[in-house]
Amino acid sequence: MKMKKLLASLFAIVMCVGLLAGCGGEKKADDSSKNSDKKGSVYYLNFKPEQDEAWQNLAKAYTKETGVKVTVVTAASGEYETTLMAEMGKSDAPTLFQVNGPVGLENWKDYCYDLSDAEITKNLTSDAYALKDGDKVAGIAYVIESYGIIVNKNLLKDAGYKVEDINSFAKLKEVAEDITKREDDLGFAAFTSAGMDGSSDWRFKTHLANLPIYFEYQKDDIGTTDAIKGTYLDNYRDIWDLYINNSTCEPKDLSAKTGDDSRNEFLKEKAVFFQNGSWEYANLTGDDKFKDEDLAMIPIYIGVGDEENQGLCTGTENYWCVNNSASEEDIQATLDFINWCTSSEKGTKAMAEDMGFVIPFKDAVESQNLFVKEDAKMTADGKTPVSWNFPTMPSEEWKNGVGSALTAYAADQTDANWDKVVKAFVDGWAEEAAK
Repeated sequence: MKMKKLLASLFAIVMCVGLLAGCGGEKKADDSSKNSDKKGSVYYLNFKPEQDEAWQNLAKAYTKETGVKVTVVTAASGEYETTLMAEMGKSDAPTLFQVNGPVGLENWKDYCYDLSDAEITKNLTSDAYALKDGDKVAGIAYVIESYGIIVNKNLLKDAGYKVEDINSFAKLKEVAEDITKREDDLGFAAFTSAGMDGSSDWRFKTHLANLPIYFEYQKDDIGTTDAIKGTYLDNYRDIWDLYINNSTCEPKDLSAKTGDDSRNEFLKEKAVFFQNGSWEYANLTGDDKFKDEDLAMIPIYIGVGDEENQGLCTGTENYWCVNNSASEEDIQATLDFINWCTSSEKGTKAMAEDMGFVIPFKDAVESQNLFVKEDAKMTADGKTPVSWNFPTMPSEEWKNGVGSALTAYAADQTDANWDKVVKAFVDGWAEEAAK
């Protein structure tokens, strides 16, 4: 965090220099790269690599329709905050960026345009999707997503099971370990590789870690804390052990495994189970890939709570923020763009069908994403979604500490090494929250 404070100080200096330069006549709206007719332009720093192509296409469609230039730059997986810091210090900084919730907002609230009176805010289906800084609306949630364990139903059937058989951690463990025992005969593993490089480790140091946090918050009737207790870390160990000891590779090899490795293993039908989210739908379906009837998504069970009535992990960590340091023309262009994305037929259709998003806006098009539909059905059937509590994680440093400890434990699964995971989780949380 000391480094974080240093970066913040350096960033402030860069911004001040930029502002002084602006006073000297280099107003953003007059930049030669901008539209000469004063329409302004949009620079969106996108958080989600899996939707990069769809955003590029939507940006081109908007430019063709309106004449307003839209540039979309996508940060590498796990590098958004670092990329945002670098880009915001430039004279042509992003006009549209995102934060992951209240913790992320703390770093950027001084650069967030007040969206209280924006059309996009009025179009929200609930005020709960407005991220506030006091009375100011600093960010707008633009997508609601779900994640769990994606299942190849055909392989599961080949192993002698069906999706309905798995309704608890105990049953998931029974099925996975049975597949592992018969892996040579079956020709596939239980789980895809739990890659711990930067393109994949967020699935486990963040998304999987959400489960013990969620259940602790539920037990203690809280929504955030400066001192996590680690009540359910034994359960976290159980599910992590299941993943890494019943997969396509040896646990010691996980440090070099990537998100692409895991996805490709699933596409090549080398494993039955693949922890990921609704955002993966477009990558798994289509020409020469899976059909909807081949796939399902089940909850991530860790042996806590009413598992038969547990739903998918559903929520958001994606809040759009408009850069208040941009020119008036660029701010207006950005507001117009995000309003078009979430209210026009072309924009909402692209977000629903091309990106697979459920968007919390009144004009939303119903998503055809299978995993979105399964989440809706589970909720309609009375199952309780697991809320996203990882936006309350104290820092990226905390996540990285947990990820490093998980990787070390995977390579050498001793109690002493798991104690280091617990230390990173519990002590690391308190240390980061105090900074």
